Amino acid sequence: MSMSATLASGPSGPKPKRAFDPVRIGIYAVLVVASMYFLVPLYVMVVTSLKDVAEIRLGNVFSLPAHPTFDPWIKAWSTACTGLYCEGLSPGFWKSVYITIPSVVISVIVGSLNGYSLANWRFKGSETLFTILLIGNFLPYQVLIYPLARLTSNMCLPGTDLCLYSTIYCVIFIHTVFGMPLLTLLFRNYFASLPNELFKAARIDGAGFWRIFFQIMLPMSLPIFVVAIILQVTGIWNDFLFGVIFAGQPNYPMTVQLNNIVNSIQGVREYNVDMAATILTAAVPLIVYFVSGRLFVRGIAAGAVKG
Repeated sequence: MSMSATLASGPSGPKPKRAFDPVRIGIYAVLVVASMYFLVPLYVMVVTSLKDVAEIRLGNVFSLPAHPTFDPWIKAWSTACTGLYCEGLSPGFWKSVYITIPSVVISVIVGSLNGYSLANWRFKGSETLFTILLIGNFLPYQVLIYPLARLTSNMCLPGTDLCLYSTIYCVIFIHTVFGMPLLTLLFRNYFASLPNELFKAARIDGAGFWRIFFQIMLPMSLPIFVVAIILQVTGIWNDFLFGVIFAGQPNYPMTVQLNNIVNSIQGVREYNVDMAATILTAAVPLIVYFVSGRLFVRGIAAGAVKG
């Protein structure tokens, strides 16, 4: 009797999935094609950087190196010519480090304080200020290059010829200024998504601006800080335009040095050195993404909840 009742009620449990679901096959096909679109050029760069010039001339860019060599990497780092100088990418690497670290630290600190103030400490004109910062995110950099060049060239120490323009401090200043609108938007949205009761309770207990920020907001803001650091590190490290305009020849970052190596025409074109130099230049942003990718996604999702 019970068996007949069970048969009458019909099958139960989850519906079995087909092994060859057309939708699933389509999704995986798109993912495979998209990954190949990015991985194939990377593969060509790596294998080309490990070949010598004679093997590259054979023309098979997809073949593995018959006799792998790291000489192109050594040359790209230490002896490749970047115009008049043959010092490789190493000077540009350290210049990029000197530019990136203070630019990231200053812009993240200022952006987090701006976002915290706009989200929790409203004042007269705060929404207008936020709107101005929001508009600043959509201004193309090229429009502001000439005014900034004139401004920084006139920012000199009184009675001297020491000006901000064409120094490493000028590039740090420019990256900090251009990073503030986006970081302010990210931090403001993130702090606005946190429960407002925490802020009110802290105010009732007598906590002020700095105590609330350091003891309540900061410990809960690791994901958005990771997002801000990743965005700034990759944006500043990969920047070419500001470096070539505002840094000056002795302070060229790694991207400018890479451009000089690739576009220098002296004798035989060494594609293996060019590929090795490109991978070395892109290594820092790639490592940053691989190490903190999950926190980046979490922070982006959390910062987009509330505006």
